[in-house]
Order: sequence, then structure tokens, then C-alpha cells
Amino acid sequence: MRRVSDFVRSLRLWFAPRRIQEEGETPDYRFSLANERTFLAWIRTALALIAGGFAVDQFLPDLRWGIRVGLSLALIGTGVLCAFRAVHHWVRCELAMRRGEDLPLSRFPSLLALVVGAVSVTMVVVVASGRG
Repeated sequence: MRRVSDFVRSLRLWFAPRRIQEEGETPDYRFSLANERTFLAWIRTALALIAGGFAVDQFLPDLRWGIRVGLSLALIGTGVLCAFRAVHHWVRCELAMRRGEDLPLSRFPSLLALVVGAVSVTMVVVVASGRG
């Protein structure tokens, strides 16, 4: 239950970053900028996944409808989750730095790698078998 309340609290901070400044002390600006660059890298990853989902739908019209839509939605959905996770992680890291705490750990990179790997293997099998 605590994790849910922490998430809801951080969700509020997504839209009120000035409230983050009320926490702890201002960290070295280089760390805040590094946190921002990491956020932007996650957003680029999200955009690439979403674009890949649209590309599968638009450029593989010979695939059966269910396979094409399934792969497209898996990529687009993963991109959406990645974008939300990016801002959530940015807030968590910024708060941890301001409070002098360890940076938060996350299983999301592993989950993202597994989903992208599963979709990629599925695409290889479908394309190689010519069963689209």
C-alpha cells in the first residue's frame, strides 16, 4: 500500500516540479542535469517504440491482421509505459538526490528488455516463416 501512496504522491509532482524544490537541499546541478538527460533518453526510447509500432502496422500489410495489430500494440503500449516510467523515475531520482538518499532501483529496464526481446523474436519468427 505504501508503494501506491508513494506513486500517487510522485504523480502529483509530475505536474508541480516546484514542489520538488521544497524537499531537502539543492543537489549539484550536474546531477540534476544528468537526471534530465536520463529522462530524455527514456523519452527517446519511448518514441522509438511507438514509431516502431506504427511502422509494423503500416509497412507490414501482408501480415495477418491479428499478428500485425498484436505486434503493433505491444510496441506502442511498451512505448507508452516507457514514457510514463521516464517521468516517474525522474521525480524519484530528483527527490532522492535532494534528500541525500541512494538513487532508487528499478526493475523496469529488465522488463523493457524482456518485452522488446519477446516482440523481436516474435517478429523474426513471423517474418522468417512467411506465415504473415
